[in-house]
Amino acid sequence: MSEHEEDFAAMFEASVKARRFDRGQTIEGTVVAFGPDVAFVSVGGKSEAQIDLAELKDADGNIDVSIGDRIQAKVVSTTNGIVLSRKGVRNAATQRELEDAFRAGLSVEGKVDSVVKGGYEVRIARERAFCPLSQIDIVRTMDPATHLGKTYQFRIIEYKDGGKSIVVSRRKALEEEQQANAAAIRKSIVPGAILTGRVASVLDFGAFVDLGGGIQGLLHVSEMSWSRVDTPNAVVAPGDQITVKVLRVDPATEKISLGLKQLLDDPWSTVAHKYQVGQVVTGRVTRVAEFGAFVEIAPGIEALAHASTFPPTGRPGEWAKSVRAGTTGAFEIRSIDTAQKRIGIAPVEEGTSRAQMREYADEQDAKPATSFSSLGDKLRGALKRDE
Repeated sequence: MSEHEEDFAAMFEASVKARRFDRGQTIEGTVVAFGPDVAFVSVGGKSEAQIDLAELKDADGNIDVSIGDRIQAKVVSTTNGIVLSRKGVRNAATQRELEDAFRAGLSVEGKVDSVVKGGYEVRIARERAFCPLSQIDIVRTMDPATHLGKTYQFRIIEYKDGGKSIVVSRRKALEEEQQANAAAIRKSIVPGAILTGRVASVLDFGAFVDLGGGIQGLLHVSEMSWSRVDTPNAVVAPGDQITVKVLRVDPATEKISLGLKQLLDDPWSTVAHKYQVGQVVTGRVTRVAEFGAFVEIAPGIEALAHASTFPPTGRPGEWAKSVRAGTTGAFEIRSIDTAQKRIGIAPVEEGTSRAQMREYADEQDAKPATSFSSLGDKLRGALKRDE
C-alpha cells in the first residue's frame, strides 16, 4: 500500500469512528494525555477525542483534571476526528451533583468569596451560593471579614430554579457535628479537667464558653482573674479560644462552672514573704462600702481599710466623701490572715514614723509623677519640715 493510500485509510478509519457520535451528543471519556493546547480523551474502544485545555481549567487558571479522570463533554465536531467541549455540560453536571447533595442532606465544600448584603457569596465548584450571616458560624460573627477566603463544609438548605438560587449553611453542618460528638465530650467534662473552648457570648456577669458538642459552661466574672474585673469584655471577647478549668458540674441541671484564674499563680501564695505588719504600702481604692474601703495593694490582692481608720469628720459616713474609687495613697498594714486571705490596713496619718514616711516617699519618687497621691506629697512635706 502506498503512502497516499495509508493516509487515506487512516482518515477513513477516523471518519468512520467519529460517525459513531453525533454533534451535540453528550459523552463520557477518560483523559489519557495532555498536549500543548489540547487534552486527549479516550471515548471507548480505540476512539480518541480532543478537547481544548482552556476548558479544563478552574477559575484560577489551573488544570483541574488529571490523567485517568473521567469527564463529560459535548461533541462539537466529527470532521477529521472527534472534538469535544465542556461548555454548558460542566455546569449541568455540577448542578445535578448539588441537587443530589441537597436532596440527600450531604455536605459540600465551598470557599467564601466575598461579603454581600446580609451574608456571603460562596463558590462551590463553579457555582455561586449565598450563605446568610447568621448561618456562617455557631457563634455570632463580629467581623464579617473573618471568614473571607476560608474553605468550609456547607449544607445546602435551599435549591431553587434549577440551581440559579442556592442557599447554604455552615452552621447547620457544625451543629450536626456537635451533636455527634456531644456524648464523648460530656464524659471529659468533670471537676478539675482542663479544657479548651471558644467564647460564645459575653454578658455583664460573665461569659458562656462552648466546650464542643453544643455544650456550654459559665465562666463567671469572679473566676476570670485574681484581680477585680469590672467588665468581662476587658478579659474575653466572643470567638476567643481560651483554656479553662472545670470547677463544678451539677448532675441535676447539667450546669457547668468554669474558672480561668485557677490556671494562674495565686498572688496570695507570696503574701507571707512579701508583706509584714507595720509595713507601709501603696494602694489603689477599688470600691467603697459602708464599713470601709477595699484597696488593691498588688494585682489580685485586696486589703480592707475599715471606716474607723479614716480621719473622723464629726458625722458618721462623712469619711467616705473624701475617698474615691481609683485614688491611690499610702497605707499601713495592721493585720495579715493568709488562711482567710484577709489583710487589714489603715491610711497613713500624721502619727506615722519617720522611717515609714521616708520608705513611702522614696517609693513614690521612683514612680511617674502622675501616679503620686496628695497623701504622698504631704509625707514628703512633713519630712522636710522636720529636718
